[in-house]
Amino acid sequence: MRVLIAGASGLIGTELVRQLGEAGHTVARLVRHPAAGPDEVTWDPAVFDIDPTALDGVDAVVNLSGASLARLPWTNGYRTEILASRTHATRTLVEAIRRSPTPPALLLSGSAVGVYGNRPGEILTERSAPGDDFLAAVVEAWEAEALRTPAPTRVVLLRTGLVIARGGALKPLLPLVKLGLGGPLGHGTQHWPWISLHDEAAAIVHLLGSTLSGPVNLAGPTPASANDVIRAVTVALHRPFFLPVPEFALTLALRDAARQLLLADQRVSSALLQGDGFVFRHGTVAEAVDAMLAEG
Repeated sequence: MRVLIAGASGLIGTELVRQLGEAGHTVARLVRHPAAGPDEVTWDPAVFDIDPTALDGVDAVVNLSGASLARLPWTNGYRTEILASRTHATRTLVEAIRRSPTPPALLLSGSAVGVYGNRPGEILTERSAPGDDFLAAVVEAWEAEALRTPAPTRVVLLRTGLVIARGGALKPLLPLVKLGLGGPLGHGTQHWPWISLHDEAAAIVHLLGSTLSGPVNLAGPTPASANDVIRAVTVALHRPFFLPVPEFALTLALRDAARQLLLADQRVSSALLQGDGFVFRHGTVAEAVDAMLAEG
């Protein structure tokens, strides 16, 4: 297949490009500078502009664009950027598909488990209702743009959890753990839906050949708490796990970002993805952490 990727240079995009190449697919990248070759296509989603030939010969589009949620604090201005970077990119791609005389068969559009909000005591499937906080509203708007894609293009919404990778959300945690400062965040028992970087990209490659449509949870098969995730890092690095950070301190410092990224309880099920035949390489968060650290 010929796959056009928005966000190919990011954390997930880089691994996805590698795996697509290994699987024999051809990759084209959407870039914000003049195209430097046949594998680049120019666009500027901030103003809804894209090369009119962008979708020529393209079988699938993967949209991974979006400002990082890990950049803190979430000022009012950055909240606007979080939303606009996602909805503008998605709308630009959907309108390109609408105008194309040969639309792609598939749009795999980025999404997030943040759509569920804080849901202690629940098992969250793709049928679960959305939450009512900032991140949930962002993801709802993001997904709504993708779902405007006209038939016959199939749309899959990639509801991604915490990606276990050196350059991901764990990046600020690693130096603290190395200093011996790892420990519970809040009560620490809140579920964190995690997935290894390899499995995130592998799931996207799998979905290229699937018949699934609509939201699909991309989260590891074994539930893990925040304590489980951080303890796995401390064990792998041979550091102590003892220094707690109280909930009030997190919310005082990070406000909504603490409540919605670190303290939210989300036990997300990947049964739909597994039922479609996807097999995780990393079945536990400890395996995912070991793989992350083995990458050097």
